[in-house]
Amino acid sequence: MKSRPIFSIYLAIIWLFSGAMNGYAQNISTSAEYALITDFDSGLVILDKDSDMPMKPASMAKIMTIYIAFSRVAEGSLSLEDSFVISEKAWKMGGSRSFLNAGAQYSLTELLHGIIIQSGNDAAVALAEGISGSEENFANEMNATAARLGMKNTVFRNATGWPHPEITTSARDLNILATSLIRDFPASKYPDLYPIFSETTYTLNDIKQGNRNPLLYGKNANRNGADGLKTGYTEESGYGLVASAIRNGQRIVMVLNGMSSKAERANESRRLLDFVFREYKKYEFFTAGETIDEANIWLGEQAKLPLVLSEPLHRVMSRVDRANTRFQLNWQDPVPAPVTKGQQIGQLQLIQNDKVIETVPLLAGNTVSELGFLDRVGEALKYIILGASNTNVNSPSGS
Repeated sequence: MKSRPIFSIYLAIIWLFSGAMNGYAQNISTSAEYALITDFDSGLVILDKDSDMPMKPASMAKIMTIYIAFSRVAEGSLSLEDSFVISEKAWKMGGSRSFLNAGAQYSLTELLHGIIIQSGNDAAVALAEGISGSEENFANEMNATAARLGMKNTVFRNATGWPHPEITTSARDLNILATSLIRDFPASKYPDLYPIFSETTYTLNDIKQGNRNPLLYGKNANRNGADGLKTGYTEESGYGLVASAIRNGQRIVMVLNGMSSKAERANESRRLLDFVFREYKKYEFFTAGETIDEANIWLGEQAKLPLVLSEPLHRVMSRVDRANTRFQLNWQDPVPAPVTKGQQIGQLQLIQNDKVIETVPLLAGNTVSELGFLDRVGEALKYIILGASNTNVNSPSGS
């Protein structure tokens, strides 16, 4: 490293650790016509295939019906014990059903289980009518909620996803919806809500039905880590799945649609889930306040200053990504005293393919007071007599 005057010495420390955050994702193939896979915590896009193209949601639209019901429970306007009367319209619904009896009353928790596990169209219509007075009014609330969540390419016309020429969504929008539901109604806070998605069977009116999510079954079901969310199928949409799974503290949200069969949906979702969890990891490089390096201090009461970050530095990336990117720390050395703890001293740069894509402030880890007047004079004379060459300056390491 080329030396410069004492107040403009450039320090750099480089670690190889990661690669382009999204570049590798585009090389993942899938037989699904539409797909979007993201890391839940970071929002990192792992796979994107026509995620903004219009598609039909089929029964995956019921996730919005559930989101609204969960919202009412969370705000206290509904309780799980509240009852709903089944209208003739709800009772007559075709397709997948919970086999509710017209005129009978069912609790909110029964309807939620009927929608989530049994994909009951009758339960979804009954819930919509009970919340908004009519399914049409409820669809308006679905659209308003979609707009609030940032679902820009979605229109709902019913509570079920039943075929309608105006109903449309996208893989991105369904990913936004699923992510919002998991984020807004965590199981730790609402233990009677989201965990319903992971139940494999439910019996209502003495009729036992299984959850349609294929990731909840099979010899590797526990390894899958799946805990939601919803399948969908119509002739127009093909076979689809909105899924979430968590392994070793890392959650993935996956939307697939436009597949040709249940078998393809089951096999492709398992294959992609295994691939993503195998190849993409959350790397925890630095904790908040951890000393990353030390700067020299000029005219301070201590010789070294720890350099830290205010927030943890964690990144999700693939193995390929991890091998092709580097960190670089930049600051002017030595740092003149006085220094206040938390003061920005330099920058940490994330560099991908020789391009800086992210910059994080590098902060002083503690306060350093300035030397007294006589001590400052002594240090200045020492510098004049001995010169900058005797100043202890770190040299870069890594490559």
